[in-house]
Amino acid sequence: MKIAVDAFGGDNAPEAVVKGCVAAASMCDAEIILVGKEKVIAELLKKEEVPTGKIRIHNAEEIIETGDVPVEAIRRKKDSSLVVALNLVKTGEADAVVSAGNTGAYLAGSFRYLGRMDGVKRPALTTVMPTVGTPSVILDIGANADCRPAQLVQFAQMGAVYAENVLDIKNPRVALLNIGAEEAKGNALTKETHQLLKTAPVNFIGNIEPRDVPYGLADVIVCDGFTGNVVIKLIEGSASALFSMLKEAFYKNIFSKLAAAVLKPGLVKVKRRMDYSEYGGAPFLGIDGVVFKAHGSSDAKAIKNAVIAAARYVETGVNEKIKQSLSLYVAEEVVDDGEL
Repeated sequence: MKIAVDAFGGDNAPEAVVKGCVAAASMCDAEIILVGKEKVIAELLKKEEVPTGKIRIHNAEEIIETGDVPVEAIRRKKDSSLVVALNLVKTGEADAVVSAGNTGAYLAGSFRYLGRMDGVKRPALTTVMPTVGTPSVILDIGANADCRPAQLVQFAQMGAVYAENVLDIKNPRVALLNIGAEEAKGNALTKETHQLLKTAPVNFIGNIEPRDVPYGLADVIVCDGFTGNVVIKLIEGSASALFSMLKEAFYKNIFSKLAAAVLKPGLVKVKRRMDYSEYGGAPFLGIDGVVFKAHGSSDAKAIKNAVIAAARYVETGVNEKIKQSLSLYVAEEVVDDGEL
């Protein structure tokens, strides 16, 4: 197995990417291909203890920056680390690609060089979200701001396959994000989607309200990309704000500092559970290839976990299982509206 990694994608690239890949190399059965400026990567690898035969460099001289216009960057920067990494998957030289770079460019490049799976109308950006119970899968989180009901049904099918094979959740509970638990609640999109999901080949448990999402009441949460992006950013911000308030309270006086010392081990465990870097990357489900997106601010640990998650995705054959799932059920309302 070979994993191509965009060594120059992300806020902390290439240092964090190289360190993360070295750490991942000793933890998964894969050869990691670091794509980017060869001389820079080689110098960074000299500082690391690289497992023999587990990492190699593939040169690419250009970089797609965070502020670049996605489609234009993909077309113009053919020798960028991102485009070259995607092409390695296209030509079969790599089994998966991981990048923490420009999300829009990554999605546009995935469409341009890899395309969609047969039968998939809208690939979905997916992530694993920490909860009180086991982590939940939520999709879409930003690839599709507007969706139709049958597209959400496909998201549910793809998310269920991902949860079962990568997270080892048997018969995952699928829920539709809505403003109320009742079947009749919501707008036209959620009402129609609810009816379709009742007959889809997934373990559909009904609607889930946003306030119930952090409690782990569903294993797969389905929504349009606009809503999903708002949800995960609100949760990230709320968690960060909560820990800031706790820190302020605990360091207020000598008594609170003593209390903080007692509670610190438990708080560290909670913070670790809320840390995005613990959960690896976010796959583009529905793309005809294994494509993982790491957080833009990923550190070495986040990159390591993203590479490991991509390797597990390949090992378990998730894409083939998604194709099988989609072949079992096609909602009549799905019509081809062309490329995004």
